[in-house]
Amino acid sequence: MTIERHLTRFSVPPLHEETRELAAVASGRLCPDLVITGARVLSTYSERTLQDRELWVHRGRIAALKPAGAARVAGLQPGQITDVQGGIIAPGLVDPHVHIESSMMTACAYAEVALLNGTTTIFCDSHEIGNVADAAGIEWMLEDARAAPLNIFLTVPSTVPATGPRYETAGGDLTPAKIGALFDRWPEAVALGEKMDFVQVCEGDVRSHGIIAEALKRGRPVSGHVYGREFVAAYAASGVTDTHEAVTRDIADDMIEAGLWIYLRGGPPTTPWHSLPAAIRAITELGADPKRFCVCTDDRDADDLFLFGMDWVVREAIAAGIAPNRAWSMGSLHPATRYGMDGEIGGLGGGRRADLVLLNDAMEVQHTWYGGALMVENRAITPLLEQQLEQGRYRYPDAAYRTVILPEIPALVPPLPNEACRVNVIRTVSPSDIALKHEVVSLPRETSWSTHLDAHGLCFLSVVERHGHSGEAAHGLLAGFGLTEGAVASSVGHDAHNIVAAGRDEASMRLAVEAIRANGGGVVVVGGGRIRAEVALPIAGLLSDKRATEVAAETVLLKQAWAAQGCTLPYMGFNLIPLSVIPEIRITDKGLLTVPGMVQLTLVVAA
Repeated sequence: MTIERHLTRFSVPPLHEETRELAAVASGRLCPDLVITGARVLSTYSERTLQDRELWVHRGRIAALKPAGAARVAGLQPGQITDVQGGIIAPGLVDPHVHIESSMMTACAYAEVALLNGTTTIFCDSHEIGNVADAAGIEWMLEDARAAPLNIFLTVPSTVPATGPRYETAGGDLTPAKIGALFDRWPEAVALGEKMDFVQVCEGDVRSHGIIAEALKRGRPVSGHVYGREFVAAYAASGVTDTHEAVTRDIADDMIEAGLWIYLRGGPPTTPWHSLPAAIRAITELGADPKRFCVCTDDRDADDLFLFGMDWVVREAIAAGIAPNRAWSMGSLHPATRYGMDGEIGGLGGGRRADLVLLNDAMEVQHTWYGGALMVENRAITPLLEQQLEQGRYRYPDAAYRTVILPEIPALVPPLPNEACRVNVIRTVSPSDIALKHEVVSLPRETSWSTHLDAHGLCFLSVVERHGHSGEAAHGLLAGFGLTEGAVASSVGHDAHNIVAAGRDEASMRLAVEAIRANGGGVVVVGGGRIRAEVALPIAGLLSDKRATEVAAETVLLKQAWAAQGCTLPYMGFNLIPLSVIPEIRITDKGLLTVPGMVQLTLVVAA
């Protein structure tokens, strides 16, 4: 059995022959391919649980929902009968906002974990690979997505580079014309990705609004990314219609009344990606109707994706006070409706895709069907999915393996000041907060950096341009990070994806950066003068070419070594230190930058 490609099912309505056959099956004139019987059915349309039902599936679609035993009574002989013995059948989950690159896996590898978590459709924003390789990188990812046993749609990256070449150097530059061409060439390109330069949008920047216009004139939704209640009104007026950055109850309330869809982002509880408990209070405390609320994952590394998938986010919504069937609807029908695809996915109505899950009473995924094909059975992948993952994977072109262009490694530590001075310092807030604080620290005259670092709990911080332009490094100082020895480095420095490194000495930092250069990208931990752990990311400096289980195992070891070095900020949070759209201070390859003021700073200021 082979899996039908999602493109042929979504780019056009069901074919004339298909609808005739589906009608014949639903009428009992033709035997279905598959009957799933003995089920309780979770209806996302009515948010009821329907007892003793069966689903008739034909040609990868739902033909009808019938009383249990109806096929037997009608004398039909289906191709296959599956009795789920009272289990709950629900539509597959639909993740409305995700970055595949954050998992450090290819789209084909990502599909394995998504299906294990009951997710059958995702809407991905691949601005990471766009920042590295421009439109070509996005098209590589789309080809990868077409080969994956998963419905993958693109929200076209809208902010590459995030704040423009004045503030950072990226490998890509997605102009309005390039974005329009992606919409026109790729049927999977269904919306504009998160417009991260919210300050420029609200101030009427010509390029920012030109990009939004490419989506609006094609009737495509515009996704958002905004911090600060003071920006919400202008942001919505600019054409943005959703956001996953509702981090408090009150800003979520502002956003819903401004007409935005709210994606409640659930992530591992100790990370910055778990804003759901606060934002969902707009529903549970302020009484907002959840009809325009969805749940999403946003960013997950490979390890966390196995543990904290979309099904886990739904259960977090339940724990926060949302009724179970409504919470599942927020993870299936609501996002499908947001993208105008509720006639295809998100529910169990006739003619919809047979993207289904079997749940137990704890709302845990047991089986997953993708287009009527059983891909996960008893929480394990089936031989059919194993075959797809091994034989149908997309091979990225050679150019994707040559994106870390760093002939020479520059100085990674700033010169020692000759006199007493003040320095601009970046301070971490907490492991679960992606904001960074700006401090000014006075330094007396010293003969070595180590005294300064020890006295103020600092480490060195550098961002190295790696796209083959200047090859230079910007220097900073980081407080509150906890690193007392060695170094850490990553080529996943959002959003331009230059190399970000932190360390206590130049030699350790250089060893980490050299490992990244040798691997063509990756994340590295150095301690005791040697590499303690690393995850090689040779595809665009962002992705491994291994299977999900392998990448997850490497990520576990990386996180253990990361913690052993004393780092208080998780490595995914560390990757955000160069992300120059989040308050209140960042560092890119161009230097220190305040946000949202966008004022460039020097490291050393007058004493």
